[in-house]
Amino acid sequence: MQAEIDGDTADVRGTGPRESEFRRGWPILLAALLGIGCGLAAMPFYTAGVFAPHLAREFGWSLGEIMAGLTITTVTVVVAAPVTGMLCDRYGTRPIAIASLACFGLAYLSLAALGNSLVQFYATWAVAAALGAGTLPITFTRTVNQWFDRHRGLALGIAMTGTGLFGIVCKPLLAWVIGLHGWRAGYFALGLLPLLVALPMVVLLFREQKAAAPALTAVEDGNVEALTGLSRKQALGHWRFWLIAIILFPISFALAGAVPNLEPILLDRGLDAQTILTITPLIGLASIAGRLIGGLLLDRFWAPAVAFILLGMPAISCVILAGGTLDPGMARFAILLIGFALGIEYDVVAYLTSRFFGMRAYSAIYSIFYVCFATGAGFAPLVFGVIRDRTQDFAPALLASAVILPLCSAAFLFLGRYPRLTEAGNAD
Repeated sequence: MQAEIDGDTADVRGTGPRESEFRRGWPILLAALLGIGCGLAAMPFYTAGVFAPHLAREFGWSLGEIMAGLTITTVTVVVAAPVTGMLCDRYGTRPIAIASLACFGLAYLSLAALGNSLVQFYATWAVAAALGAGTLPITFTRTVNQWFDRHRGLALGIAMTGTGLFGIVCKPLLAWVIGLHGWRAGYFALGLLPLLVALPMVVLLFREQKAAAPALTAVEDGNVEALTGLSRKQALGHWRFWLIAIILFPISFALAGAVPNLEPILLDRGLDAQTILTITPLIGLASIAGRLIGGLLLDRFWAPAVAFILLGMPAISCVILAGGTLDPGMARFAILLIGFALGIEYDVVAYLTSRFFGMRAYSAIYSIFYVCFATGAGFAPLVFGVIRDRTQDFAPALLASAVILPLCSAAFLFLGRYPRLTEAGNAD
């Protein structure tokens, strides 16, 4: 079996028009959307800034110490994500997603009992990341890619809107819960989301196609359809793999540093807390728009060019936020640009992985890219916080990000055309 991996080709499984793919695959998209939205990719990232002032008042911790929790999460993901990817390729995504959602929710619930100990705080984040790695897009996008081909970009965008929806809902929800019952109740409420919202839907709706068993196992068992693409070893020896991996770190650093620190950045720029509460949820709306519009663009245009344009635009936001006193209108514009880019980042990586490397070892390959992206994103809040603690201003970090984004995003343009993939690997 051989298939041209190109946006203009037909679905290798014989899928008809868009309606047919979405008619068959909507349960997968719904389960993936909720699983990703209530998982490790969204919850710590969007809520760290909300809890930071409360933890600082309660325990006297600095902003840098608090944001280091995200860095601990990232360090753990560096190990846990590749292991999760290999487990998904070997055993399938459904059991991994179910077990991980349950464990992640329980770990979050335990934060409600947090004491005045940074060691306990960091240990909890490490456990949550290790056990919750199966809630990352590594797991869910593998199955979405199996169910969608002709409209893969849009399908990935819809699945990944879970992070944007969470970004919209979480801040008002937490403000209400924390206002009534305190920050511990906020952690408890977040812990219930993966357990009571995502987990039941994944159990009921999430499944892989029977013909899309892991490639090597399928060949050994005589399965009539093995997945096309490169093995993990073949990908590691390809220059395209290393180009993507290298540029993801600085791009993610520049994109992710501002988001968990949005509240303190806007406070530094003269906005009051009530105005900030109405502005910051816009990042979730923009993220949803980025995922849907970006997905459509990926299906219609060359993905590296789409990545260059959309991931380079937030440089404008960084310059705006690095300025002096900021009015609400400019703050909204800056946040919308950042949110739009955040809405496409993981979708672009997932799409590029499937088109340039195929589905044979998708989770194993994508998990390494995810680690590169997550490493930059995980260290960025800590570095931004430390710079703020030392200089009393976020401007140096923001201006550095404004330079990084367009330069590194331009590197995607060197990837070239989509290759032709077979069961044996790349036929280029």
